[in-house]
Amino acid sequence: MKRAGILIVICLAAWFSVNNPIVEDYIASLTESALPVVKQTDPLYQKIVKNAHTYEVPPSDAKIDPVWKAIPGYNGMKVDIAASYKKMKEKGEFDEQKLVFVQTKPKVHLENLPPTPIYKGHPDKPMVSFIINVAWGNEYLSDMLATLKRHNVSATFFLEGNWTKKNPELAKMIVSAGHEVGNHSYSHPDMSKLTAAKAKEQMIKTNEIIEAATGEKSVWFAPPSGSYRDETVKIAHDLNMKTVMWTVDTVDWRKPSPDVLINRVISKIDKGSMVLMHPTEATAKSLDRLITLIEKKNLHIGTVSELMDEERIINN
Repeated sequence: MKRAGILIVICLAAWFSVNNPIVEDYIASLTESALPVVKQTDPLYQKIVKNAHTYEVPPSDAKIDPVWKAIPGYNGMKVDIAASYKKMKEKGEFDEQKLVFVQTKPKVHLENLPPTPIYKGHPDKPMVSFIINVAWGNEYLSDMLATLKRHNVSATFFLEGNWTKKNPELAKMIVSAGHEVGNHSYSHPDMSKLTAAKAKEQMIKTNEIIEAATGEKSVWFAPPSGSYRDETVKIAHDLNMKTVMWTVDTVDWRKPSPDVLINRVISKIDKGSMVLMHPTEATAKSLDRLITLIEKKNLHIGTVSELMDEERIINN
């Protein structure tokens, strides 16, 4: 019986030694510390380390530009040395195509800036946005939505509250098609001339109507005709909305021909541009060709939220 008891104690001690978290951690630490030593003696690993800094791009902080006002930040990127080594070690040779990158965040973000209007995205981000202000033009919306769907493009539609109240199904259709919606006031007034109370009322009423119709909360506010004052931007900010203007204007309300509208946009569009348009016949007829020409410039087309996001786009 004594021998049996001793055997049991020995077995338990052995089991405890193997399964003891402290022992496991110690073994794991030995393994981890051994791996870098192997890597560091490998010429391939050394080459990746030596070249990594040449591929590094520093992040850009959000800032207030004297001309373009608030500019969002943009992620930088650096080489993930361990992951890159893992991809290359099978062949044992340095291959630039197998480098693995990780993105690095800026220190200052758009939300860190004081209330300031936004006219464009980051000038290094190969993306543009369509800002479609809707207070009229129902007859052209279906064609525009069909064109956007055909090209798999998402836009940001800024809806007037009064229009949304009268056309909740159209507002819902816009969201169902994968587009973003924002606040374009309730009755399209000159926001720069409204009292603070009236401006706030316009925004709150529209937010409530848009959310009731679509289930979406507005995080962007586009003042009608681009008219605002500093107080307008502050009120929107207090309502958790940022004020959005535009970089390129189609001037589609003047009924230009498709060629004139397209040339106007393509001659000015660049990384970070926000293109203002409305549901007009001119835009409906131009949209297909406009999207094709923009994409030929290696520019992605996304919503305002996507354009303002700091995520770096890496074209393959």
